[in-house]
Amino acid sequence: MRLYGYWRSSASWRVRIALAWKQLPYDTVAVHLVRGGGEQRSPAHRARNPMAQLPVLELDDGSSLSQSVAILEYLEERYPTPPLLPSEPVARARVRCLTEIVNSGIQPLQNLSVLGALEQAGVDSRGWARRVIREGLCALEASAAGTAGRCLVGDAPSFADLALVPQLYNARRYGAPLEDLQLLLRVEAYVSQLPAFVAAHADRQPDAERPAVTG
Repeated sequence: MRLYGYWRSSASWRVRIALAWKQLPYDTVAVHLVRGGGEQRSPAHRARNPMAQLPVLELDDGSSLSQSVAILEYLEERYPTPPLLPSEPVARARVRCLTEIVNSGIQPLQNLSVLGALEQAGVDSRGWARRVIREGLCALEASAAGTAGRCLVGDAPSFADLALVPQLYNARRYGAPLEDLQLLLRVEAYVSQLPAFVAAHADRQPDAERPAVTG
């Protein structure tokens, strides 16, 4: 398989964790979201995904999938062990609910295209990002209060935890307050030391950009 993604793309990050969790080999193809106006807008990438978004997972037969949650669902169905969804139907639904709080309720409101449009309109894009991230994470904390164990739903990692870790990374980038979200921080601390989460971390990717050293 081949994963077209970007090191700091939270949607790409979710898929990287799932691939690592299920120990599936894949090749990485970096698609820079900023350089040259955004490589995701190139004709070559639009042919993979007309929405000009990441990630895209190219399968062994040459077909491809887009939209991170759809990719997670495919991987879970095709490679069910080790699982990223609980077996009990209500617990599975709760995982999907928590995942969508991030996937539909937070991330689309603070992605690069939205922030760029806000900047062009003269809006404080970083302030907007802090606000929507903070509001969404507060809702996630409250929603997970009745389901969390070591992870957001029970004691095993699920789609919800795959969505949580990249979103907290973005929250810190934009300065959203997190100190009082103790449940989310506790879950993050637990899952972040698991090998699949370590391997998939943005800062460990081959296309990761690090601040230049001066002096």
